[in-house]
Amino acid sequence: MYKKIIVGLSLEHGIADRALRTARALGGDGAEILAVHVAEPLQGSVRFHIREEDMQKARAQMEADLQERLADHPDVTPVVIDGHAGQSLSEYAGTVGADCIVVASHKPGLRDFLLGSTAARIVRHAPCSVHVLR
Repeated sequence: MYKKIIVGLSLEHGIADRALRTARALGGDGAEILAVHVAEPLQGSVRFHIREEDMQKARAQMEADLQERLADHPDVTPVVIDGHAGQSLSEYAGTVGADCIVVASHKPGLRDFLLGSTAARIVRHAPCSVHVLR
């Protein structure tokens, strides 16, 4: 049984109840479950045209959205971190001492074959066990 489990969630895809159920099953009673959304950085010139104040508002809204979506899961701690999902989830797991990461995967497309999927990056770089849901 795992003691501290990170569940990688994307606000764009909704809350993955299956991933949360899996984390509970892997952890059993007393496991700490952290639902983590990674706020990806803005790309290209867009980042230079958005005010810092607006960025802070967007971040606060992400945190509120995650909290709201987890309202039916009081045993799960919502967390929003910045970065690229594949790298940032692995680094965060090391920082908080997680012993398992639960992530969902999808059927790979051409881009995934060329660059690799987020789940594959996590599997390669995580400092702990990774449970991938298909």
